[in-house]
Amino acid sequence: MASNGIVDVKTKFEEIYLELKAQILNDPAFDYTEDARQWVEKMLDYTVPGGKLNRGLSVIDSYRLLKAGKEISEDEVFLGCVLGWCIEWLQAYFLILDDIMDSSHTRRGQPCWFRLPKVGLIAVNDGILLRNHICRILKKHFRTKPYYVDLLDLFNEVEFQTASGQLLDLITTHEGATDLSKYKMPTYVRIVQYKTAYYSFYLPVACALVMAGENLDNHVDVKNILVEMGTYFQVQDDYLDCFGDPEVIGKIGTDIEDFKCSWLVVQALERANESQLQRLYANYGKKDPSCVAEVKAVYRDLGLQDVFLEYERTSHKELISSIEAQENESLQLVLKSFLGKIYKRQK
Repeated sequence: MASNGIVDVKTKFEEIYLELKAQILNDPAFDYTEDARQWVEKMLDYTVPGGKLNRGLSVIDSYRLLKAGKEISEDEVFLGCVLGWCIEWLQAYFLILDDIMDSSHTRRGQPCWFRLPKVGLIAVNDGILLRNHICRILKKHFRTKPYYVDLLDLFNEVEFQTASGQLLDLITTHEGATDLSKYKMPTYVRIVQYKTAYYSFYLPVACALVMAGENLDNHVDVKNILVEMGTYFQVQDDYLDCFGDPEVIGKIGTDIEDFKCSWLVVQALERANESQLQRLYANYGKKDPSCVAEVKAVYRDLGLQDVFLEYERTSHKELISSIEAQENESLQLVLKSFLGKIYKRQK
């Protein structure tokens, strides 16, 4: 029965996307031409629903757990799904612009939106539109709720944190390209927490808490745990980019070629001897496969696979003890459910 419930929620979630899209395409604040309507519809279908939808579905999952077994109404399910889609819209907005900044070629197994022949830099405005759709969706569905302002504040704050994290990433990578020694652990952690952890881990749970009538100021420790979890998730991502199976993760990692401030290179720089450092400096950030292989060889010589396994073990242990220190049992369930989804993942 449980699996049916999950299937039903995902189906329901996907149906609600169609409803939100229709509302945007018929928003009375803009008199759409047929061309504009077709453009926005194509852009939405291409950029918003294509991912794993984990962030979006986490809102309704978390809300159910917070309600601790109480029956939740159709309306609550609907509103939880709407907030989930707002997070997916936010993600699509970040990714469209991110891909332009990084000159990426593919995203989710297809060409990046801006790479399509007729799109190009119109994609910049499409990103701005996606961000504005969130405000329109929130207004339509939540404006009469007592927590409407809290939701707006939450989305604004998380967007500010993510954009600031992106700035830090861009300027660090720019400096790192001339001086690899700029890549240090405190910088790495700061980038990851702001660029990824707030919107991917904290935001879905914060949406559920706000919907449940909670004051987010009373849950700073929950925020901290989720941000730590987001950091752990990104370290896994960096590890899999280099050592994961492309067949399983669905993409070929390019962190080494792209000069990324990755957890692996930061660890390597901390541990390498003089000759290993020289090999890293000479080969990191080069597209040539032999250079990439040389960097990976240094990683292997330094035993970074074991370093990662140890990091994974201790992080998991620390997260579990932080979670179990929470007094609220339904919040413990929410946090453990998040951790369970990512612990020892292979993709």
